[in-house]
Amino acid sequence: MQMEVMELGLYQTNCYIVWEGKDGIVIDPGYYADRILDRLKELGVVPLAVVLTHGHFDHVGAVKELAQAYDCQVYVAEEDTKLPPRYTLGPIPCTDFLSNGETLTFGPIAVKVLHTPGHTPGSCCLLIGDWIFSGDTLFRDTCGRVDLPGGDFREMYRSLRKLYELDGDYSVYPGHGEATTLERERKHNPYMRGAISQ
Repeated sequence: MQMEVMELGLYQTNCYIVWEGKDGIVIDPGYYADRILDRLKELGVVPLAVVLTHGHFDHVGAVKELAQAYDCQVYVAEEDTKLPPRYTLGPIPCTDFLSNGETLTFGPIAVKVLHTPGHTPGSCCLLIGDWIFSGDTLFRDTCGRVDLPGGDFREMYRSLRKLYELDGDYSVYPGHGEATTLERERKHNPYMRGAISQ
């Protein structure tokens, strides 16, 4: 399994391409569809799906173009299709909804969905092998903001506790900023430590 990150746009959103052979998925294509499409061609990767950690515009801005170019499925949690349009830049062009605990299979790629509300009602973390794509739920040393419509600090704490309680360690690839590990965040992230003390 291979993975590449593209840092895109004003908010420096991390867009991830995950692939095995020619089959791949794109996670959170927020900006610059042309750059993502060019990179997919360079890699020789054909995306079978676009999977969104949540519905904010800086994570979904290039979805329409990718879905049209490859006629692929687009997954997001249903709760985030109800966010105010100013935060999604209109309806999210999704074809399927994510459900907590399900495992989606795209060719050789298995994606386990973990519903982690707090940043948005539909925020999800995506587990692929020993990788977690955490969207705006978990960052290095911090967590996602909860002051936008649909944000909820109590839900964020519950979600951070859910991540803390996962067995073993994972590499964590967030929606913004640098990668980290779950074990590091268990030890050093004040929000995660606050969540488990509640």
